[in-house]
Amino acid sequence: MTELPSEYHRRLPIGQRMSVEPLLGDALFPFEGDVQVAPLAEPVLPEPPRSGEPGGKPCPKCSEPDKLVIWRDAQWQLKAFGPGGLPFVAVLEPQEHYRLDNLPAELTAKLGPMIQRVANAIRRIDAVGRTHFNRWGDGSEHFHLWFLARPAGMMQLRGAMIAVWDDLLPKIPAEEFTANAHLVAAALAEDGGEVVIG
Repeated sequence: MTELPSEYHRRLPIGQRMSVEPLLGDALFPFEGDVQVAPLAEPVLPEPPRSGEPGGKPCPKCSEPDKLVIWRDAQWQLKAFGPGGLPFVAVLEPQEHYRLDNLPAELTAKLGPMIQRVANAIRRIDAVGRTHFNRWGDGSEHFHLWFLARPAGMMQLRGAMIAVWDDLLPKIPAEEFTANAHLVAAALAEDGGEVVIG
């Protein structure tokens, strides 16, 4: 075992399984019955580079700038991922390669209004009740926010497990995914930018 770098790490039950009991019975936890938590792995230090960092894979946004893009303007672009189990899943990225910690003040100030625009555009899809958004930044250095459409009335899909539900639910038909992507891109274009999806 490597030497653990902090008191926090030294308190962790490395190699042991934690109890799933705190989650069982929670209305937002999508599993029941005999669920096991994987043993807690040792920390990987130094951490491996993310895509876009020196020594890592190329930045996917910078190496394939148009891949999956459905809408863009001079500063932002929206990529649609699917079809999946949710009505719509997308990523908002700045056009230029920035991390969260070096995002220029001008883009940072525009981020809130962009979140509202994307969330409101996604809510135009008939099946959508609310739009969840999150930042997970462990795969790619290029700053990106995830948007996940929660189906109307599906209260069990609220919260952090919505991304798991996207993998568990039956995939929506490809033509429905395409129609949803067109609807979202067109809604965004009403306030500027261009529809990219064909």
